[in-house]
Amino acid sequence: MALIELDLTARPDQALSSPPPARQYRLAGLLLAALLLGALGGAAPIVPQLWREVGTVPVVADPQMPFEVVDGRLYTFDPVGETETTATAWTLDNEPRRMWTVPITTGEAGPDGLRVASGGTRVDHLGDVVLLSSGPESVVVDARTGAVRWSSPSRVVPLAGGRIGVVESERFRPGTVYDQNAGLPGPLYFSSTGVPHTEPPTRTDVRGVDLSTGRTVWTAPSSGSVNVVPAPGDAPAVLILSSTGIERRDGTTGEVVRQVPLERAGRPGPILGELVGGTMLVYYGFESGFVAAYAPDTLAPLWSRVLPVPVIDPPDCDDVLCSGSRSALDVLDPATGRPLFRAPKADLVRRPGYLLEVGPTSGLPIRLVDPVTGRGRVDLTGWQAEVPDSADRLILLRRVEEGQQSTVFGVVHPGRDEVQPLGRTDRAFFDCVADPRHVVCREDDALRIWAYRA
Repeated sequence: MALIELDLTARPDQALSSPPPARQYRLAGLLLAALLLGALGGAAPIVPQLWREVGTVPVVADPQMPFEVVDGRLYTFDPVGETETTATAWTLDNEPRRMWTVPITTGEAGPDGLRVASGGTRVDHLGDVVLLSSGPESVVVDARTGAVRWSSPSRVVPLAGGRIGVVESERFRPGTVYDQNAGLPGPLYFSSTGVPHTEPPTRTDVRGVDLSTGRTVWTAPSSGSVNVVPAPGDAPAVLILSSTGIERRDGTTGEVVRQVPLERAGRPGPILGELVGGTMLVYYGFESGFVAAYAPDTLAPLWSRVLPVPVIDPPDCDDVLCSGSRSALDVLDPATGRPLFRAPKADLVRRPGYLLEVGPTSGLPIRLVDPVTGRGRVDLTGWQAEVPDSADRLILLRRVEEGQQSTVFGVVHPGRDEVQPLGRTDRAFFDCVADPRHVVCREDDALRIWAYRA
């Protein structure tokens, strides 16, 4: 049974001190009958209220200040000096209200006293705790009070289920910290705490930690550097790529569930492992273009081939397996490596139920296409940007109207193949984020918040 709330803004009237006279019921009944007859005769239907303004939150007037909205809460990150950030949580239930504030360190000092911040900001709601990541550091706080449960100098990556996270820690040969004052050329290898080195690590430990307490549950040592990828699916599991092979570990116990060696055959070693379209891809060498694919659950080899690395006009493909330059771009099936379709000259981003084509020069969304056939399904002409959605369940769009006097928002539900208008603001906005219930936009020294129903 579906329940439909027709008005976001409606508030109950004051209770009557005594029942109204019977004649008022008779008049109301006549009016209701007239409205019903009008509706049967083709009158315009009453539509739900889809958009309303919630309020504003004061922030530092800094265009670089990040902010996120997750599960009905707004999180702001205010810089305090060069290496400190203050994270503040705001509830958006009725009107914005500050809940708590917690400090976060955004870089680690090397021997020369300098710090390197990396990784951006991220917020994860995990049951009764919130994982706040800013730069290389993570802090886990009580979701209700903001009290710090524990912290890590390295970024914590949560696994499926929200109970276990993984943390990397490397060991480097002494004397390999990069001299940032000298600025000598050459490849750099960053530690998980943001410190640059001139050589790769000699060993990396991957630890599984209890997200509520920070207690180490298991440890997986590897020689050299590794790539750690949370496995897809509902069960907590992690994929670890090292120079010798790939292993899938149970996220709860750390037990090795599957393990496969890498076929080198005279090729350079692996440089990157990532999930693309639900398939584990391993890239070899910086210029070889050789790619091998594995099933993330069984680690069974699926395919391998050389994908030429374009030097001129390389495409930007986000969670999409591409081959060729923008002028001759093939979209491949990650599970088979076979070409699916020839894409137009555009960048590609995987979105729920679609691939999004983005203008390579303008950065404007062009259209949503079928991820298998490339057939156009939603024309996005006139829309100027996609609003980042922390839940990645909807496709939210915005455009500034002519004269920059207002901003219009619309949403695409997977499978509906149309843009549903949501609402309009009274000025132009260019920096916005969203979750499935709220849109938040930057306005000088404040953030304005709207609630929407799609």
